[in-house]
Amino acid sequence: MIDGHTVEVDGISLSYRASWVGEPRAVVLALHGGATTSTYFDCPHHPRLSLLRTGAALGFSVLALDRPGYGASLVDAARLTDPARRVDLAHAALDRLLAQRPQGAGVFLMAHSAGSELAVRMAADARGHGLLGMEIAGTGRHHHPRSLNFLELGPEDELRRSGRARARLREVLWGPAHLYPPEVAGGASIAAASPAYESAARHWRYELPELAARVRVPVQYSLGDHEEVWSAGPEALADIAALFTASPRVRVNEQPDSGHNLSLGHSARAYHLKVLSFAEECAVARESACAQAREGRAG
Repeated sequence: MIDGHTVEVDGISLSYRASWVGEPRAVVLALHGGATTSTYFDCPHHPRLSLLRTGAALGFSVLALDRPGYGASLVDAARLTDPARRVDLAHAALDRLLAQRPQGAGVFLMAHSAGSELAVRMAADARGHGLLGMEIAGTGRHHHPRSLNFLELGPEDELRRSGRARARLREVLWGPAHLYPPEVAGGASIAAASPAYESAARHWRYELPELAARVRVPVQYSLGDHEEVWSAGPEALADIAALFTASPRVRVNEQPDSGHNLSLGHSARAYHLKVLSFAEECAVARESACAQAREGRAG
């Protein structure tokens, strides 16, 4: 059952969707991308493609948080322009929501597109060093060569506001329509207002090398094979993976038959299974390390 409510942190209401499991293997905190909400992780009319439902079926509690400035906190967006403030709110919301709930092996962080900015900042922060691991997807340092000029124009450019520009933007953000259910392609069913800070936040990619070097947990980085927002392919995947120099393990995943929006396509279930498999591996690694530590103390 999907639980959708709000949690208040420091006078700000943050909305979320969650599928809680009585005795979870672990908890997955999922952070959506731009111009949508946590609905992204519960694909409308297609429960088989839902991360929340797939995760719960496999024993994971899944908490899909509306990022600060989205959903219920959109009215407070003007107070949330500082990235550090958004990190504090997300960590505090997580702590409050899990205070009276079992966490299993721990918390695994998952993020898509613009949500990766918040995820990497959370993981790079000292409070993130205890995470099980992290999955980021649909992000990068360099825009795809076919989309470079268009995406670098900026949202204030007149061309972007034209009908042709909007159509091109949909093509870039979604890829071929056949990759998605007809009801989902184009994003109308999951669209939501974005906070004004999102335009400036997109430049976080220039901070990515410094932030990534501070992440100390296992990382998986995924792109669809039809990705057109960011440079894709083996070299691009390896380029991002190489930034996580303090991570004990970094894995890359090029998801077949997938566009930018990995959690909404026909391949979403296959993608989610890979993410949850990685989360399971991270849980096993933590349990193994704890067992080894106990043996060392006993010896």
